Amino acid sequence: MFYKLIFIKYKFKAKNLKKIVKNITLIIPAKHESESLPIVLDELNKFKVKKIIVLEKNDLLTLKSIKKKNCKIIIQKKTGYGSAIIEGVAKSKTKYSCIFNADGSFKPYDLAKMKKKIDKGNHFVFGSRYEKRGGSDDDTIITYIGNLIFTFLGNFLFSLKITDILYTYVLFDTKKFNSLKLKSLDFKLCVELPIQANFNKYKITSIGCYERKRIAGKKKVNEFKDGFLILIKMFELFFKK
Repeated sequence: MFYKLIFIKYKFKAKNLKKIVKNITLIIPAKHESESLPIVLDELNKFKVKKIIVLEKNDLLTLKSIKKKNCKIIIQKKTGYGSAIIEGVAKSKTKYSCIFNADGSFKPYDLAKMKKKIDKGNHFVFGSRYEKRGGSDDDTIITYIGNLIFTFLGNFLFSLKITDILYTYVLFDTKKFNSLKLKSLDFKLCVELPIQANFNKYKITSIGCYERKRIAGKKKVNEFKDGFLILIKMFELFFKK
């Protein structure tokens, strides 16, 4: 009887979750993710969300791996992580969009928590590994310390009041994202996005999300090179404000 009640409760929760996360398009930048992306898309079939996969034109292996999956595929006009997100959101037709990793590190069930925050009047909800019910199976001491530094700078220089500036699990109002006219075509977008949203006086908040281990275990970020570029971008935006 006890297990039957647990099962009924789980089905009820899953059913309501589908209602909560509807009218959302997931923007999924993918670069050499033929191992991970098919698994991610299969997991997302449980949810009533649209999926836009953004690929570079020469990534034929990833393209082949998802041809029979339920998703829209677009080929980037420019290269880079930031470019993939900007071009993907431009193709979104739903009221809300969400940046979603192709490597399996994001938990889809966190979408419900983020959407509830949107429904309370926020325009951008940033996932955080460092808030209550957040965490990470993938963080290293280098990325942890780097994120502390960049998050401190973001909050100090721009009054952002978020707790994880380098984590790009972000749910937002599609029109408001496009109105920002972001310029960063690479990983600098992760800091340009919250800073520009704050400049435009949009309501932003953060919520605890859990980062899982990547399915294929491959990082696309060079901690030192990309960290330096991100730092330069933050000071560039500070002196422009």
